[in-house]
Amino acid sequence: MATGIIGKKLGMTQVFDESGNHIPVTVLEAGPCTVVDVRTPKRNGYAAVALGFGKKDLKKVNKPKRGLFEKVGSSAFAVVKEFRISEDGIGEFAPGQEITVQMFSIGQLVDVVGISKGRGFAGVVKRWGFHGGRATHGSRFHRAPGSIGMCADPSRTFKGRKLPGHLGDARVTVKDLSIVDVKPDKNIILIKGAIPGAKDGIVFIKGIG
Repeated sequence: MATGIIGKKLGMTQVFDESGNHIPVTVLEAGPCTVVDVRTPKRNGYAAVALGFGKKDLKKVNKPKRGLFEKVGSSAFAVVKEFRISEDGIGEFAPGQEITVQMFSIGQLVDVVGISKGRGFAGVVKRWGFHGGRATHGSRFHRAPGSIGMCADPSRTFKGRKLPGHLGDARVTVKDLSIVDVKPDKNIILIKGAIPGAKDGIVFIKGIG
């Protein structure tokens, strides 16, 4: 089956196992996704399956994508994502095929990719965890970055220096998360722990192995 699926983050809650232990979980609406296209090594140079998720007005997409969607006899998709597959698994997929959460099982490990929450402009203490200066009376150095370069040699600031700037709103991957429960009738999957992104944010769930 496909190595991944597209979903939407619904929020967090908690469940209890058979021993009564509390487990924090993230609730995801995963799929159903439609196979939009199958990439082959002969035609594209690599093997992958392109999945579509969510609905979008067909008039709001460009002509190349519109033609791709019309081939599978479906309306436009809000999100299209490629997932790499092995060359041996190309024959298992066909345009128009539906992919659901049934491909996952309880206890399976997955990698989840999402866009972290945007925090706007942040200083070095919040953005990078700098300790800052003394908080005592008379100090004039509290949350400033401090020295960022040299005087005579090399007389410049090196690239990559940790400075204030935009925080969040970046692609984040969390690996080796465990699946706690799968509800195929509701297209719901429960994953242990937190995943990046805000509520209703799009996430990509990739199976391991």
